Amino acid sequence: MAGALAAAPPRAHLPGLLLGVVGTALAVLGLGDAALLPLLAVAMLLGAMFVVLDYGFTGGFRRLLVDRDGRTLGASFIVPAVAALAILPIGTLVEGFGRFVAPIGPPLVVGAALFGIGMQIASGCGSGTLVAMGQGSRRMWVALPFFCLGGVLGSLVLPAALRLPNLGAVDLPAVFGTWGGLAVTEGLLLAGALLVLRGARPQRDKVLAGLAVGVVVVLLFLVSGMPWGITMGLTLWGGQAVQALGLDLTRFEFWAGGWTREALEGPLLALHGSLTNIGLVLGALLAAAAQGRLRHGTPIGWRGAAGAAIGGLLMGVGARLSFGCNVGAFLGGASSGSLHGFVWVLAAMPGCWVGIRLRPLFGLR
Repeated sequence: MAGALAAAPPRAHLPGLLLGVVGTALAVLGLGDAALLPLLAVAMLLGAMFVVLDYGFTGGFRRLLVDRDGRTLGASFIVPAVAALAILPIGTLVEGFGRFVAPIGPPLVVGAALFGIGMQIASGCGSGTLVAMGQGSRRMWVALPFFCLGGVLGSLVLPAALRLPNLGAVDLPAVFGTWGGLAVTEGLLLAGALLVLRGARPQRDKVLAGLAVGVVVVLLFLVSGMPWGITMGLTLWGGQAVQALGLDLTRFEFWAGGWTREALEGPLLALHGSLTNIGLVLGALLAAAAQGRLRHGTPIGWRGAAGAAIGGLLMGVGARLSFGCNVGAFLGGASSGSLHGFVWVLAAMPGCWVGIRLRPLFGLR
């Protein structure tokens, strides 16, 4: 009991902790640009909400494939349904805002399957890794650097993979018009949820949580100009680390020019996804501390560490090949009206099935 109590900071000192963490973060991050502060604030809010609402994506796949219970995963379709109401029309019609649209082909399918394996043996996806890190999870502190490294490895093969035969991008607003594309998008999300639920009624708390998260995802889009993405920020962290070790990534096609080279050679926070990742960790840290739910005292063991490392590496490679994770590919793609977001979920399922059966090797049930 004493050890459990010692793991959580005294609530009486919580205001000081909040101010200290935020102040230190701002100083370390060098946020001299006041325009970045709303982005950091919304990302921190999102990280806190994931902890308070106990929200995540990985467990929903597992409950569907193991217990045949689709209520959790079915409720997660609410998030892109809410986000699409703003992201699709604003990203299509308003200058200065963008959407995530990507081609459907072998990289997407293979990458999503690899990501599915990785998130099950690491026991966390992109957002789950960062949120659990903020909560103090030792497993995710192991998974993160390998996730970043995997993103770099995936970036090296992505240009060649994109030259394989593919169906191209299927942009629903381009096919059906802005409002027709929105209607088709919402219809596909509803059909996906009903298919997963198979007649069951989703849990009320998960539905409400999905609605709340969807609203904050819209807010993040409004302050950043793009849908929420995680994995490119992690790939950039890995890329800058590799550069610092002396390997010139600009010799490789992915990093040779354009915005990726600018991000690689520029400040770490030049990419909004990098800043939102940091905000997600900080928000989760503050929420976990406030609730006495820090997890840094939970042991991991060598099998858990191995699963985290291998899972992180697979998630990094898979995310780069498939243009993101549950957040960037599914949530960002579907809410943008891009068909690749829906294909990503279907392709991730077999990977999750394999990953679930590998979990006992790494000490997971």
